Amino acid sequence: MIEHTAGWHPRHQNSDPARLVAFDALRAVNDDGAYANLVLPDLISRARLRKLDASFATNLAYGTLRMRGRWDAIIARCTHGRMVSEIDPPVLDLLRLGCHQLLDFRTPPHAAINETVVIARNELGQGTAGFVNAVLRRVNERKDQWEAIIRETTASNTEFLAVWYSHPRWVVEALERSLVANGRDEHDIEAVLQADNTPAKVALVARDISSSQLQERIAAAHMEAAEPYLMPNAVLLESGDPGRLWPVQDGSAGVQDEGSQLVAAIAATAPLSGSDELWLDMCAGPGGKAATMAAIGANRGARIHANELHGHRLDLVAQAVRPWDDIVALREGDGRDLGAEEPNTYDRILVDAPCSGIGALRRRPESRWNKQRTDIPELVTLQNELLESAFRALRPGGILTYSTCSPIVEETRSVVETLLAAHPDAQVRDAQAVAHSVALHAVGAQDGMVQLWPDTDQTDGMFIALITKEGK
Repeated sequence: MIEHTAGWHPRHQNSDPARLVAFDALRAVNDDGAYANLVLPDLISRARLRKLDASFATNLAYGTLRMRGRWDAIIARCTHGRMVSEIDPPVLDLLRLGCHQLLDFRTPPHAAINETVVIARNELGQGTAGFVNAVLRRVNERKDQWEAIIRETTASNTEFLAVWYSHPRWVVEALERSLVANGRDEHDIEAVLQADNTPAKVALVARDISSSQLQERIAAAHMEAAEPYLMPNAVLLESGDPGRLWPVQDGSAGVQDEGSQLVAAIAATAPLSGSDELWLDMCAGPGGKAATMAAIGANRGARIHANELHGHRLDLVAQAVRPWDDIVALREGDGRDLGAEEPNTYDRILVDAPCSGIGALRRRPESRWNKQRTDIPELVTLQNELLESAFRALRPGGILTYSTCSPIVEETRSVVETLLAAHPDAQVRDAQAVAHSVALHAVGAQDGMVQLWPDTDQTDGMFIALITKEGK
């Protein structure tokens, strides 16, 4: 029986399941601090979305999270003076979803607005639905003018870039400084920001099989693969779930960005003098680089020690290196202690230090909003301490690789320079030359230190420096 209420009221419509999944994902991320890549598969499964609907929900959720800064700026200009911070978070998330459909997906306005309003009505009430409808109609009225409007109403080009490309301003400023410090033009910043907003393909690495064998397994699973850009053992996955591939399941292949593959390859192959038998991955979790190094080291008689501070991450390392567990020893502990406990011990050391992760924004759409400029000093202190400990643990003549998934100068070149200033016996070696010996394409470097970029290298923004210890 239909329940009758006083006054006119709209006919009930069911919310579109795919859009509702995207909305629920945004609420979980923005309200509960969930990770989009973890919460979305469960929401899609519970909603029993078909393949196309699941893809739509995923792209809508990720895209909306990524472009939140742009949508907030546009919404703020369509609320008749009501500040974005005054809008209830669930309502704001719905408006963002509507903006993304109207302005990025170019969904027909009647569909984008109507479906968003239906969710507002069903989930948040009729009054909210009216507000959402009014704002989205104003957004749509000027849909081809927003770039010009925002450019004209921001105080500087940096502010415009931050808003239009949806990055916190401090990140844009830090990236501009890094471009200059690494020998690029600061005007390249727009290309970097565009690349950050382009979803990255899933990169696989063939470890205990050949890349051609991995491609055969991908084809047998009815998935699509593409040729790598940077690393010869990489395969790019155009579509499909990598977890369904048996080489990924048994550890003979793994999911790993091509930039991270380059870090592991440089760490394992950079020239050194003397013995080459004992390697250390000081910050090994979640294990991708340790596994790639183990696959290389297994053919050279090397033994690898993989250290990780956190037990749950060490479990991931153990799983990743399972095919090479006869040559990999695990340790749960603080890498900052290893220099004092095992001085002058290791032939090769990799310090892939905890960092801000600003180099991986294209893979983690929500992470840019979770980072603060004030996080950097504490991270730099930790990075300095880890590198100091690693240098003490390195034997004379050995080779130390320092890497971060961040191009920020304070986390990269400055950390290396701090170590060099404290240790006259520390010398930087040419990481660019080693990269050119293992990679498919040349990479950029300054003073021998490599900085990868998402626009030029199609990888995460990895920094790589090589350091040796002089002496006998």
